[in-house]
Amino acid sequence: MELLFDYGLFLAKTLTLLLAFAALLLILARARGAGGAPAPARLEVVDLGARLREQAAQLREATLAGKALRTHRKAERKRDKSRAREIATRPRLFVIDFKGDIRASAAAALRAQVSALLLEARPEDEVLVRLDNAGGMVSEHGLAASQLARLRARGIRLTVAVDKVAASGGYLMACVADRIIAAPFAVIGSIGVLAEIPNFHRLLERHGVDFELHTAGAHKRTLTLFGENTEEGRRKLCEQLEETHALFKRFVADYRPALDLDRVATGEYWHGARAVELGLVDAIQTSDDYLLAARDSHSLLGLRWRERKAPLERLLEGGRAMLEQGLAHWRRPGG
Repeated sequence: MELLFDYGLFLAKTLTLLLAFAALLLILARARGAGGAPAPARLEVVDLGARLREQAAQLREATLAGKALRTHRKAERKRDKSRAREIATRPRLFVIDFKGDIRASAAAALRAQVSALLLEARPEDEVLVRLDNAGGMVSEHGLAASQLARLRARGIRLTVAVDKVAASGGYLMACVADRIIAAPFAVIGSIGVLAEIPNFHRLLERHGVDFELHTAGAHKRTLTLFGENTEEGRRKLCEQLEETHALFKRFVADYRPALDLDRVATGEYWHGARAVELGLVDAIQTSDDYLLAARDSHSLLGLRWRERKAPLERLLEGGRAMLEQGLAHWRRPGG
């Protein structure tokens, strides 16, 4: 037990040092930034169709020789001239990458990308979101899902491609789409809510350490890390989790009404092939194959939201991300 207590003190000291270091970096970053305005964020547009054609051309260049290579180059130049006119009249497929974390920190960039699309997209255009998101905090992922719902509300066709994972808050986002495609072994589902937290009350009590928590409001705090938790607090937390789960299920049902929620809203997850059978996704297909299939009918345009950040600011954000990952298992509402 003494070893456990020493280990707890070591963790507390380490956490304190990390927080102090992060605070110091933040102060330095703000002091450095006071001398001038930061570079504005901007939207970058990447011609994914041209990138695919370039890759194919590189392969052909490497495998052709002599007359065949010269003939190919001549034909490619002719195609390039006609393609420029054709592409201008094609519908556009806008591609957005969303990499999720516990706080859905990419939601800020998603908001800017969606706003730009709402100003520019035509009725015949489509948006493909390549989603990789294992879930996290309810409010943050709910906001990210709401950004995608803005596209649906405007009548812009939305497809979500899941190559790896769309679970919990990730599926909350995916279900908004008109169509969901997934790789065969992508992880899909986890329509549930969780909250987990360790409690050190008995350990502190054994070593003569008092912990006081004062609140105003009967349910201002349900469970704590260091105080003595009560059955009433546990019941209240469970009520809150059930309420959030009900909201989660209602949101999914609004966008995928054919789903058997009693079957799929148990917190379980399934791989892509089984998810199709359950109606969680619509087809087995990777995002790469989807883009290849669309390249002859659509202009493929990747959207990137770029924020120029100072090296110190990037270091600070990296430290914060490490802290969040390390503490994620202590309490992770929405799971």
